[in-house]
Amino acid sequence: MSLGSAFAIYFVIWWVTLFAVLPFGVRTQGESGSVVPGAPASAPAAMKVGKIALRNTVVATIVFGFVYWLLVYSGLSITDLDLPDVSVD
Repeated sequence: MSLGSAFAIYFVIWWVTLFAVLPFGVRTQGESGSVVPGAPASAPAAMKVGKIALRNTVVATIVFGFVYWLLVYSGLSITDLDLPDVSVD
């Protein structure tokens, strides 16, 4: 796997895992008891962007490590998958 491919795959994994990691540890305004007028009670009370980015980077690195192992060291390839024939007549 080239460095460019590895970076592109990591970039995609980072953004996908961001949406999975984003709600972890978020305290809502309703839970904190101080709802800002005009905001829903389910809005976050305080966003800790740096903490979320660091947590996401750790999760994305673990997922990327597994994907890298799968693509480089496991010996599996796309031809090993039993995919349906989707040819157009």
